[in-house]
Amino acid sequence: MHRRPGFSARLKLTISYAGFLLLAGALLLAVLWVFVLRHVPDTDPESIRKKFGGVIIVSTSRTELLRGFAPAAATTLAFLLVFGLLGGWILAGRMLAPLTRIADAARMASNGSLSHRIRLEGPEDEFRELADVFDTMLEELESHVAEQQRFAANASHELRTPLAISRTLLDAARNDTTRDQGELLERLHTVNTRAIDLTEALLLLSRADRRSFTREPVDLSLIAEEVAETLLPLAEKRQITLDVTGEQARTVGSAALLLRMVTNLVQNAIVHNLPTGGTVTVHTEARHDASVLRVENTGHRVPADVVPTLTEPFQRGTERVRSDEHAGVGLGLAIVHSIVRAHDGTLDLTPRPTGGLLVTIRLPGMSPSND
Repeated sequence: MHRRPGFSARLKLTISYAGFLLLAGALLLAVLWVFVLRHVPDTDPESIRKKFGGVIIVSTSRTELLRGFAPAAATTLAFLLVFGLLGGWILAGRMLAPLTRIADAARMASNGSLSHRIRLEGPEDEFRELADVFDTMLEELESHVAEQQRFAANASHELRTPLAISRTLLDAARNDTTRDQGELLERLHTVNTRAIDLTEALLLLSRADRRSFTREPVDLSLIAEEVAETLLPLAEKRQITLDVTGEQARTVGSAALLLRMVTNLVQNAIVHNLPTGGTVTVHTEARHDASVLRVENTGHRVPADVVPTLTEPFQRGTERVRSDEHAGVGLGLAIVHSIVRAHDGTLDLTPRPTGGLLVTIRLPGMSPSND
């Protein structure tokens, strides 16, 4: 944005300080003139000794006193002007020094350096608060940029894998015309399906992060029942017992996104379970001003140090990696976390002592009066 040049804030403050000091001096001299000199007669040629307010005034006339008073007043005002400009320049510089450091940090951030911090010393004041807020913003921005860079790198790697496999299969088919075309088409279909699923997951993750969705009343208990009905064949195929319990848990948000959130959780709970005889329990309830969804499953033990990484894109726990058709694309819990965050909720992952995971989601509740 083009702006016309103007005075710096330091110069403006300097002029303000000097002007205020000059005005105060002029007022002081005016007071001296009004309340002291007016008591001196203007035409009396003889020496006058008059006591005013405990001060002895000696003068021959007001005119002669004014002749001596005017140069002294002018000298005083000139001194105040110079002193005000010099002192104001120094004081303004000291006052604006924190803003200079903040501006330098902002300039470095605009050039791509997000690791710099102001770390302003001194007591708590407005400048210190501004600097601390700016440091916090830089820290969050640096973390966000780093996360996005990791995400882009991981997404590129994940998308490159099915494309590379497809090219390899096509090259092999072109070089070997006797190869079974049915097997080739089936493998290409599998690889292409995985690439499409990954792309759709990335688009969904981006949509949740932007919060570009319409909010409406949603009952998590109804969504849980719908998801359980959809995934029941998968649970039965794996000999997993799937139970849905609880009560109404009403919130406000995107029904489609919340459906995907619960679907991802329940599907993960089924896939990452015991080989046979496992259980998955989905429970909903309204607690105070929150709607709570809990998904608990049996399975292998999840190391405590792995749990914080499960919501990162393309991160999977060692015991949770699958190689079958339900392995997913590594975005299941990342999408869940993004959807929960977009709905101003909280996500808590707790490893069960006997194995498996307990996932607890709390979303802002909706009272019946808001229907």
